[in-house]
Amino acid sequence: MPAEWLPHQATWLSWPHNRDTWPGVLAAAERALAAAVAALSGGELVHINVLDERHERHVAGLLAGKADPQRLRLHRQPTNDAWCRDHGAIFVTRQGGEAPLLALDFGYNAWGGKYPPFDLDDAMPRHMAARLGVPCRTVDMILEGGSIEVNGAGTLLTTEQCLLNPNRNPRLSRADIEQRLRENLGIDQVLWLGEGIVGDDTDGHIDDLTRFVAEDVVVTVLEPDPADVNYAALRDNRERLAGMCLADGRPLRVIDLPMPEALERDGERLPASYANFYIGNRVVLLPVFGCPQDAVAAATLAGCFPGRQVVPVDCRDVVVGLGTLHCLTQQVPA
Repeated sequence: MPAEWLPHQATWLSWPHNRDTWPGVLAAAERALAAAVAALSGGELVHINVLDERHERHVAGLLAGKADPQRLRLHRQPTNDAWCRDHGAIFVTRQGGEAPLLALDFGYNAWGGKYPPFDLDDAMPRHMAARLGVPCRTVDMILEGGSIEVNGAGTLLTTEQCLLNPNRNPRLSRADIEQRLRENLGIDQVLWLGEGIVGDDTDGHIDDLTRFVAEDVVVTVLEPDPADVNYAALRDNRERLAGMCLADGRPLRVIDLPMPEALERDGERLPASYANFYIGNRVVLLPVFGCPQDAVAAATLAGCFPGRQVVPVDCRDVVVGLGTLHCLTQQVPA
């Protein structure tokens, strides 16, 4: 599985449509995503799953005059919800006589059966592979794309809270899970963090916590306030990272990202995190939340990706759906 910063042939999304996911803010979330697609389309093709002809017209209208129309492909492929990172195919590259690109179809159960129905979403990897004309392999394991993070050089990061959760693969041990990841993603080692942020209904996805920005460099979110509910878990993850090395012995270099100010809706903490950025060919899409930490996060990522433009996208309405930009996107490697 290539690192996200390596060249893409495309980015894939499933357009938001579920009003239960975004109660009262669906239109605002769509506007934010339209801005993100406009920025992405300057550097790569963007595939978008839509429900039907009417929904296609609606989405095309939102993108008209913003995104490059030559780099948009709208597919009438209905979904239950919009989280393409988790329900979409995970793409890996291959060498030799085999097809160079392979779509992996891991099982999907809506984060442990939390949000039925999810049959349309579970079928999405095969549809994506068929649209691209690439082979698809079924993997006997529940796995969401947001629960794993790779450096493209043999190392994968994940969390114990998610991958060891009995609501995913109750019959698989830690060793079984590691073996399936090695066999299918072409990795040599799995590095385990602990728990995720409060409000994350995915049971601690890594893409709200810690992300590779180079083979031996990660950014990780930290909460400075000891009274904050995220303080202890993020501090524990930071301490684990400090002791980690790659398979070749290189120590992992760690750069701190701030956490945004707490966001709540109906008294519940929302999983707002700057770690949920998405790396495109020319841009880094950064979720921002209208607080002073936005600028710190943007400057930090600009230093990590000097050849790309950091594009802030206001995600205060998007995160009402309990995810932001990385959760909504899936890269297709070149």
